Amino acid sequence: MRRAQQALLCLPFRRDFYRQLEQGALSSSQLAGRQDWRSLSRRRLSAGQAEDHFIWLIQLGVLRREVDGQGLTERVRLTPLGRQLLASWPDQRDRANLFTKLWHWCRRHWPRW
Repeated sequence: MRRAQQALLCLPFRRDFYRQLEQGALSSSQLAGRQDWRSLSRRRLSAGQAEDHFIWLIQLGVLRREVDGQGLTERVRLTPLGRQLLASWPDQRDRANLFTKLWHWCRRHWPRW
């Protein structure tokens, strides 16, 4: 839970991104192609960058892949943990400081560290 909260602070996604996932699924290519990306992310992301962040959030338990009749899709949705984190998200959430971002980066890229 603490790692997931830290990831929400450190990743470039804004609260509206998670609210949108609460309503429906979104793929990395859909996110990269949106004209209103500023409302969803702090910076413009390519489909590959967004997908990398999605995979990390899936590993943390915040997101899950959407399933259709033929199996998993490239679209993601919020998990119950993600909904719980979103519900506890204050209106004005601070961004992570440099130390927290560094610690998050280390945990993400060297998970056994």
